[in-house]
Amino acid sequence: MDAMNSRSGRACVCSAGIRRCGAGVLGWIVWIVTMMAGATTLDEALRKAARDEASGDFAAADAVLAEAITLDVPTGAAREPLELARERLRRIRRDFRLTRSQVFESLRDGVRDVTSAEFEGWIRDGLFDVRRIDGEDRFFVSSLSNLFFRRPDLESRRVKPRSTVLAQESYRRNAEEIRDAALASGRSRVLPKRFRIRMALGVQSHSAKAGETVSAWLPVPRRYPHQDAFEMLRSSSPVRGLEAADSPIRSVHLEQKADPDGSAMFEVEYAYTSWGVWFDLNPARNRRVDVASSPELEAYLAESPHVRFTPAMRELAAAISGKETNAVLVARGFHRWIATNIRYSYSPEYSTIPDLAESCRSARRGDCGQMALLFMTLCRAGGIPARWQSGWSIFPGEETIHDWCEIFLEPWGWVPVDPYMAVYAMQYAEALKPAEREALRDFYLGGLTQYRMTANADHNQDLRPTKRWMRSDLVDFQRGEVESPSGNLFFDRFDYDLKWEEIPIKAAAMP
Repeated sequence: MDAMNSRSGRACVCSAGIRRCGAGVLGWIVWIVTMMAGATTLDEALRKAARDEASGDFAAADAVLAEAITLDVPTGAAREPLELARERLRRIRRDFRLTRSQVFESLRDGVRDVTSAEFEGWIRDGLFDVRRIDGEDRFFVSSLSNLFFRRPDLESRRVKPRSTVLAQESYRRNAEEIRDAALASGRSRVLPKRFRIRMALGVQSHSAKAGETVSAWLPVPRRYPHQDAFEMLRSSSPVRGLEAADSPIRSVHLEQKADPDGSAMFEVEYAYTSWGVWFDLNPARNRRVDVASSPELEAYLAESPHVRFTPAMRELAAAISGKETNAVLVARGFHRWIATNIRYSYSPEYSTIPDLAESCRSARRGDCGQMALLFMTLCRAGGIPARWQSGWSIFPGEETIHDWCEIFLEPWGWVPVDPYMAVYAMQYAEALKPAEREALRDFYLGGLTQYRMTANADHNQDLRPTKRWMRSDLVDFQRGEVESPSGNLFFDRFDYDLKWEEIPIKAAAMP
C-alpha cells in the first residue's frame, strides 16, 4: 500500500483549475451553530468567520472568533464551537502551508526536466489542491505525492523511482491463498496468524509542562469473528483504562508525568490473532435483509456524519445500480465503479472537511477513508447496511494506518469491503495481468487479509474516558489521541510508530 494511507494531512476536495476549497464551510458552521441554541451574537460571529474563510481572509475569520471568545457570554459548552472553529483554521493553515515557489522547487527535486510552463498547466488542470489564505495561494503539503497519484504517467520521470512489483505480487498471492483455503475448507475464516505489536507514541519536547500529567489513548484490536485472542503484554505506565473487547472504538488509556523538557513517551505491547477472510458471495444465495427482525441494522442504513443522502449522491447510486435489486450485485457495482472512477489522494485532516463522502464523490479522488465513506453512503442509499472499519494495515513492507468498511448481506452477515484495495488493483498494480488485477479487486468485496489490526467498528465514536479537550480526529482513531491539562496535543505535537512480528499461535487461539 506504499504508505498511500499515512496522513501528512489527511487530498483536497478541489477539482478543475485552482478551485478554492471553501465549499462546504457553511455546512460545517451550520452544524456548529446548532450546538448553540439561541446564542445570536455567537451565531453571527461564526457566520461572519465562515464568510471570511470562504473569501480567503483567514486572519479576519480568526480575529472574529478570538473576539467572540473574549466575551462574557461564551462559557462552557457555548465556547467550544468557537474554539473548534479557530482550531480548524489553524489545521487548514498547517495542511496548506506551501507557497507556489516551494511547490515548484519540490517538483524540480522530484520530477525530471519539469518546466514552469508544465507547472502552470498542471495548476490549470486542477492537479494541485490550493486554498486562498490571506491573499496568497497556499498549496497542500502533499502536492508532489498527489501529482504522481493523479498523473501516473509521470512515474517514468520520477527522480527517485520506486518499485512496487513485489508488493503487488504479495497482495495477489495472499488474496489467492485465502480464497483457495476458504473454498477448500468451506469456511469463511482461514489461515490464522498471530501477531505481537509494539506501538509507541512520543510527545515532543516543550509540548507539555514539566511534571504535569499527560494522558494518551492508543488503539488496540477489538473482538471480531476474524480477530480475537487479544492479550496485553506490556505498557510503559499502568493501564488506566482498557475499553471492552466489543467497543466500536477500542483504546487503552495511559497517563504519566511529563519529563523536564515537556516530552513524554507511551508504549504498549500486545498480541492478537487474525484470520484471513473470504465469503463466496454468490448472488443466487442473496436474500433481502429483514430490518424489522434486526432493528440494530437501522443505524447502518441511516444518514450519519459524512454519510449524507444528497441529491447528487442518490443520483449516483441510482445511476450505478440501475434496476438491479440483488444486494450482492448492487454492492459489486458500487465497488467496481469506485475502482475505476476514484483516484487515490492524500487528504487534509478529516476534522477540516465537512462531508468526506461528498468530497470524494464531487472531486473523484480521496484517500482510503473517503473511499470507504463514499462506498458506505452509496450502499446505505441503496438499502444495504454498511459500517466503518479502521485501524492499521500491517501488510509486510506496507505498514500504514488504514480505513475500510463492512456491509451486511443475507445469508452471510457482516462481510468486509476495502474500496481502496479495489482502486489499488485497477489503477496502481500495473505489474499484474489484467485478470489478476480484476481478481484482486473482487477479492476485497467480501475478503480481507490477515494483516490488519482493526480497532474501530464505526466512525465518529467517542473515546472513553472522554477527553477533556477537543479530539485531533473526530472521525477516525488510529494514530492515538493525547492531551495535557492545558489542552489537546495535536498530531504535530507527537510522533507515532507501530512495529509487529508474527509469533506462533497458541492452541487456545485456533478456531
